[in-house]
Amino acid sequence: MPGNTIRFHRVLRAKPERIYRAFLDADAMVKWFPPNGFTCKIHRLDAKIGGTYEASFKNFATGETHSFGGQYLELVPNERISYTGRFDDPNMPGEMHTTVFLKPVSVGTELEIMQEGVPEAIPPEACYLGWQDSLALLAKLVEAQIPE
Repeated sequence: MPGNTIRFHRVLRAKPERIYRAFLDADAMVKWFPPNGFTCKIHRLDAKIGGTYEASFKNFATGETHSFGGQYLELVPNERISYTGRFDDPNMPGEMHTTVFLKPVSVGTELEIMQEGVPEAIPPEACYLGWQDSLALLAKLVEAQIPE
């Protein structure tokens, strides 16, 4: 698969169910998915095998928007999510393949993400920084202990 491969490993203080839901709930994704400095719109999200999604990130400073979408390939509740992604921008060709692995551990969940086929136009270090921002926001969302 052409393009770069990015890998992440984190341990979050939350059950796999919460993290799995955060990856498939449009309202949750708007909260954590865009890196710092961006806003996000989820235009469509049909979280089922073969279902599709469409989203866009907007650079808050410049107002510039880039949109992307893809298809869900595998959904194993609370264990694994696999999906494709393709930018609408012709300067970022190709299809990415992202797999999210969730494993319960004594303190919460071990989260592993592998993203293959990241367009050459995106420097790997920029992709790492963006995902680091997003995963910090994900942790804030799923680790929050709110009394009922």
